Amino acid sequence: MKTLDGVVVLVTGGGRGLGAAICRTLAKDRASVAVADIDLERARALAGSLEGEGGRCAALQLDVRDDGEAQACVAEVQKRFGRFDALINNAAVDFTLPLHELTVAQWDTVLATNLRGPFLLSKYASVIMKKQGGGHIVNITSTAAKRTWANASAYHASKWGLLGLSHALHAELRSHGIKVSAVVAGGMRTPFLLDRFPDIDPAVLQDPAHVAAAVKFILTQPEETVIPEVMVLPMRETSWP
Repeated sequence: MKTLDGVVVLVTGGGRGLGAAICRTLAKDRASVAVADIDLERARALAGSLEGEGGRCAALQLDVRDDGEAQACVAEVQKRFGRFDALINNAAVDFTLPLHELTVAQWDTVLATNLRGPFLLSKYASVIMKKQGGGHIVNITSTAAKRTWANASAYHASKWGLLGLSHALHAELRSHGIKVSAVVAGGMRTPFLLDRFPDIDPAVLQDPAHVAAAVKFILTQPEETVIPEVMVLPMRETSWP
């Protein structure tokens, strides 16, 4: 198992929730972490708190839906740190609504954030990784990519698409020394669920730090090994049988 000492990692949606847990976990292993978030102040607050954890940190504003911002963010990471080793596509949104209430704008927002965003970041990051001779892309998907429930059509479409994109990129980029992994995460105690479902029992959810530990595990595999997909579930949550 290798360490992450000096490895340069960009985490999208890194300002809170699972993204913040991933940033903390990787920084403690001395990775250089770029905390990218649509809320720059949130990214700055986290990056500041991580100073002294071991690795270097930077805060970047990023709307993953925007082609220009995605390209500029990737370029800025390489400029600041001198290389670009790993991309964690974590940013995601959802609207829990039945089909007849879901607006076209809401549908477009979910697909643009959860699927277009990872496509854009992977597109630009992979160019740098190819020149370096390798790298790693990790896509945070969900049990929503494996089964379905009501009132989440856009979210399911985006996460099933992201899982398909992840495996397609694994097949395409493997020969360039670029690893691509999908993390199928079950419910976590993060604002993504707790803010939208105040009646949910936190005991059926998992600590996001545990999913972050799985991301670290994936990134620290030997060079000759790649994990294309891993599922990380809480013991009691029922989004997966």
